[in-house]
Amino acid sequence: MPGKKKFNTEVLIIGGGVTGTGLARDLALRGILCLVLEMETINAGASGRNHGLLHSGARYVSSDPVSAGECKAEGDILKKIAPHCIETTGGLYIAVKGDDEDYISQFPVLCQKAEIPCAPGSVKEALEFEPALTENTIAAFRVEDASIDPFHISLENMNQAIEHGARYFNFCKVIRFHVAGKAIQRVTAVNLLNRQIFEIEAEIVVNAAGAWSGEIAKLAGIHVDMIYSKGSLLITHNRVSGHVLNRLRPPSDGDILVPGGTVSIFGTTSLRLDNLDNIRPTVEETDILVREASAMVPELENIRYIRAYAGVRPLVSSQEEGRADGSGSDRSVSRGFSLIDHGADKIENLITITGGKMTTFRLMAEKTANLVADKLHNKNQCLTAITPLKSKAPTRMTEAGTAFRLWSGKGNTEDITLCECEMISKNQFKELIDWLKKTRKTSDLNALRVHSRLGKGSCQGTFCSQRVTGFMYDEDYLKDDEGIYNIKDLLRERFIGQRPVLWNGQLAQAELNEALFCGFYGLDFENPYG
Repeated sequence: MPGKKKFNTEVLIIGGGVTGTGLARDLALRGILCLVLEMETINAGASGRNHGLLHSGARYVSSDPVSAGECKAEGDILKKIAPHCIETTGGLYIAVKGDDEDYISQFPVLCQKAEIPCAPGSVKEALEFEPALTENTIAAFRVEDASIDPFHISLENMNQAIEHGARYFNFCKVIRFHVAGKAIQRVTAVNLLNRQIFEIEAEIVVNAAGAWSGEIAKLAGIHVDMIYSKGSLLITHNRVSGHVLNRLRPPSDGDILVPGGTVSIFGTTSLRLDNLDNIRPTVEETDILVREASAMVPELENIRYIRAYAGVRPLVSSQEEGRADGSGSDRSVSRGFSLIDHGADKIENLITITGGKMTTFRLMAEKTANLVADKLHNKNQCLTAITPLKSKAPTRMTEAGTAFRLWSGKGNTEDITLCECEMISKNQFKELIDWLKKTRKTSDLNALRVHSRLGKGSCQGTFCSQRVTGFMYDEDYLKDDEGIYNIKDLLRERFIGQRPVLWNGQLAQAELNEALFCGFYGLDFENPYG
């Protein structure tokens, strides 16, 4: 958190998603000082609200071959530099009865043309690999998809950048650009926690705010025409498949199932929004996703879901011109990225980077850093493709199942479990809290949620929030009524994602939550959306 009223840096990065943190790492490795401002927490936008799919490129071979090639190249790099953030599951493209046979037959041809590895497999073999697949499967192809932990990768980006001199402030919102001549002279921001106003002087300002890039550009009097395309996803109670499963048809609702640790995530929808005020999954979207996905994996019709969530794809309107199929769907907008030097808009030290996808974040950061370095006359080359993406921070706690493996390997048998769903012990929380206090000067339940699996299991924070809060009081990390507000904030955030999936087992869980937290904290008298 900023503790003074003025800061100086070479580069100010606005946005703490995977692109902003990736850019901070790239610049820091070149010896360029940078400061990252994030309005909420790391990956609060689309970077933390996606499948966690490391694309092989196969999804884009028909609509966007350039993006397909970028995915292939960048996926290979990430598997080398950040294997601890990736599960090399492999992927299957599955066609079911009724799917377009012309599209099925063209798929391997298009993959070959785009140089994306794709191997045909027998239906029998596919059903042996993945018993959850429907018996109506008529074709299967193997690709090099993988599962990536978005929070782990962004935390490693930012922590490695900090180790090389970068700075990071969260819950800080940019509210004004002070423009003189053809440059932003200084930036005014507000700390949303204590309302403190502060200023930053930077030689270069990079707008990496994702879907909010248009809003940031407005502060400089510049129009960036953004498309707000909301996508909702569901998280299952348990892991459904070993491979990434893709429906072999043109991109549509509920056609990707990604295994992530002990759960699976599937989606997504595509709904145009007029603004960014209401980014929430709905019951209607949940019904659509379950109906569509169960055609490929029938058990998804009745399985328990623990959460839904939604993100907004940061698409630039000008990319519509690159549509391959001429359709009116936002899915057909190019998933390439837009790098905009606003010198053409008479603001010579402002750059916007937006669009793209999780898989290509490193490339987006490299291209942006090249432009920044050129403006700063810095001749150092990009090192991110060859430097292991591994910081000294305790980031492994974001990975499902890691806490238990660490405890079983070297844990204290007298240690107690505070989070039973994710098997996180008291000493593991203590290590993380101590690190947050030392490096971030603060720690609360939401910070622990971002840096670990707290609140992400089937109880969604019902029990662990109280146990961890009690422990934090015991250790003097919290004082007075701070813990009550911590719990309320965490549960409010968790409830938004539970509401669309309240049936069967998760409804029973929600009724228990209601009995506990409405009785203890009076949450029934508060607006769950804040």
